[in-house]
Amino acid sequence: MTTNDTAAAERIAQIRAEIDEIDGQLVELLNKRAECSLEIRHLKPVVHWGLYDPAREEEIFVNLAKHNKGPLFADNLREIYSAILHVMKELRG
Repeated sequence: MTTNDTAAAERIAQIRAEIDEIDGQLVELLNKRAECSLEIRHLKPVVHWGLYDPAREEEIFVNLAKHNKGPLFADNLREIYSAILHVMKELRG
């Protein structure tokens, strides 16, 4: 292995460790989000609101686009969040 190869391999290991840390944070945040979603689900019948609110989903997508500074494209975030919202709707609690 050359010096460049070794340096690149070490940098890859550092970045992978950073990704593992970020993934742990994402899992923690997704679970926190799930708890919020479940709490809202329990409160909606109290105020006679339907469980599905397409306007709220669109509001979420608009909010995400406002916060997005890249490199993800707005369509990427929408796809990721569509999956997250689907899972949140399927949660049992």
